[in-house]
Amino acid sequence: MTAPSSIQLRLRTIALCAALSLAPALGLAQGGVMNLLNSLGGGSSGGGLLGAVTGQSAQPQGEDLISLLSRSVENIDEAREIEIGRQLASVLLGSKPLYPDMRLQRYVNQLGRWISLQSERPGLPWTFIVLDDKGYNAFAAPGGYVFVTKGLIDSCADEAELAGILAHEITHVTAKHHLHAMRKTAQSGVVTQLVASQIKTNAVGNLVASQLFALGRNLYARGLDQSDEFHSDREGVALAARAGFDPYGLVSVLQNLRTATPDNPMFALALATHPPAQTRLDQLEQAMGRRLDPYAGAPGVTVAQRLGNAGKGKK
Repeated sequence: MTAPSSIQLRLRTIALCAALSLAPALGLAQGGVMNLLNSLGGGSSGGGLLGAVTGQSAQPQGEDLISLLSRSVENIDEAREIEIGRQLASVLLGSKPLYPDMRLQRYVNQLGRWISLQSERPGLPWTFIVLDDKGYNAFAAPGGYVFVTKGLIDSCADEAELAGILAHEITHVTAKHHLHAMRKTAQSGVVTQLVASQIKTNAVGNLVASQLFALGRNLYARGLDQSDEFHSDREGVALAARAGFDPYGLVSVLQNLRTATPDNPMFALALATHPPAQTRLDQLEQAMGRRLDPYAGAPGVTVAQRLGNAGKGKK
């Protein structure tokens, strides 16, 4: 199988973003959005999207993906990483609808892509998506897919806080944290039980799709290792600073999160899948010291102000 060129990947990304932005306006059902996602990755030959994931031209066999993940993350090239991320993105889109404000979707994409350009992997087809969910959470998938909930955006005091959150998620992707987590699950044998459950309930017909679905559900329900979260905090504040944002935006987010209680449904999932906010703050304070102080203190711009300015001059 020939890997898609960078131009092809970029065109697919543009088409994906257009599909995501237009889906609510067109009144597409959630299943239709997922079909759009899947159709963007496939072709008329070569096994389509799942064939691209496993590198096979014929109908892929289930064991190929699991054995690929079990051996080493280094065996997964960038094209396969992107396709795996596309499939996991469809799992996330299957659980929550898109927020139907195209201006907000475009803004978050522009903000996220600017930050991603300062990262170690600027060439990935970065895609940033706002979910219509009042909860407070952010997710990422391999290959450059980042999701944030509307509830999280509403909770951000200013753009620096949102930039810090996006930089944290971008670091998860550049460091391949999700692929490493999936590898651990594949090696543990747990995935076999998860897939058997999915097939038994007829949730997914194709075995490879069942594997990805089971891995994704397990990953986002359980969360990443604490060491991965601490790493993304440390690298995220530096990345936000490189992009021109106050590096203490993420610190402010964690300070606010520290007051949240697990019985608050808005924060329940975020608290369950991340280390305690105070522990993250302690780790960040130790890592940052005063080194990023020269990049702090710029006047904050709120998301609402940014969207208002973006709308000026438009008829």
